[in-house]
Amino acid sequence: MSLKVVDTAPPHEVDHKRNPGFPLDLDWVGRVRMNRSALERRAGTIGARRTVKKDYQLAWLLKAITMIDLTTLNSDDTPGRVERLCAKARNPLRSDIRERLGIGNLRVLPGAVCVYHSFVGTAVDALEGSGIPVAAVSTGFPHGLAPVETKLAEIEASVKDGAKEIDIVIERGMVLRGDWQALYDQVKAFRKACGDAHIKTILGTGELATQTNVAKASLVCMMAGADFIKTSTGKEKVNANLVTSLTMIRMIRWFAEETGIEIGYKPAGGIATAGDATKYMALMKEELGTHWLQPHLFRFGASSLLTDIERQLEHGLTGHYAADYRQPMV
Repeated sequence: MSLKVVDTAPPHEVDHKRNPGFPLDLDWVGRVRMNRSALERRAGTIGARRTVKKDYQLAWLLKAITMIDLTTLNSDDTPGRVERLCAKARNPLRSDIRERLGIGNLRVLPGAVCVYHSFVGTAVDALEGSGIPVAAVSTGFPHGLAPVETKLAEIEASVKDGAKEIDIVIERGMVLRGDWQALYDQVKAFRKACGDAHIKTILGTGELATQTNVAKASLVCMMAGADFIKTSTGKEKVNANLVTSLTMIRMIRWFAEETGIEIGYKPAGGIATAGDATKYMALMKEELGTHWLQPHLFRFGASSLLTDIERQLEHGLTGHYAADYRQPMV
């Protein structure tokens, strides 16, 4: 079997115009409105009208691997666990699966490995020479309620240790109060502290009450210079879903139409199956186009997704599902 899959350069080697940030436009923010019922109807069509099958499905799943932020954010993380995760990132597919798929030396590696700040150095060392960047969660993750000085110091420390991407957490209270100036100023300060490292702003959408709040928070973060907007920390009661994703994606599209700047999107939390992955990919393709299905513009925040993708790829080759231990993560 030989699959035609577009090769993917490492995310930070792509010629992509980074978001420079823009002045806060409160008139624009004030015009934002979201119709939840309409969003729910549209989201309900994703994956219901048509699906990819056979070789096309295998190709989509290989593509999905390149857009995973392979993540471990547990209270019992250890250097050993992070090193094993990085080893999996370097070799996300068993050699026999690669051989049977006929993908040769095609670059099929995750978009990044995402860890707590204290493990950035460990991950950087373990991934040396692979081209896989390290992402660090920061700014009082997951609640974002640490003093601003502490948040800025944490970002700077992660960048110093070698993180190429910083996933920051906004203060949800600013959104619920409608204090857009405060949100803008804080994200802009975080962006400055990141320097050359790309910044992903985690909105904690399950705690923002309305889709209009999600949309406005997305817009303000993009104005402040966010390279990505991200749904969740994965620690909220409600994490990524297609309705909220549609809200955020449409704000990305509007922002690109008005500014010419393309912002990345990262759903995170609860995305655990290959079926989940293909639904989000279909949503991106239908709303923003195939161009957005690249690791510099789209990521999954996931810890167990890769395991199911590997099982599905093996099933596509053999017609049988392997036991989980055949695709161990760590």
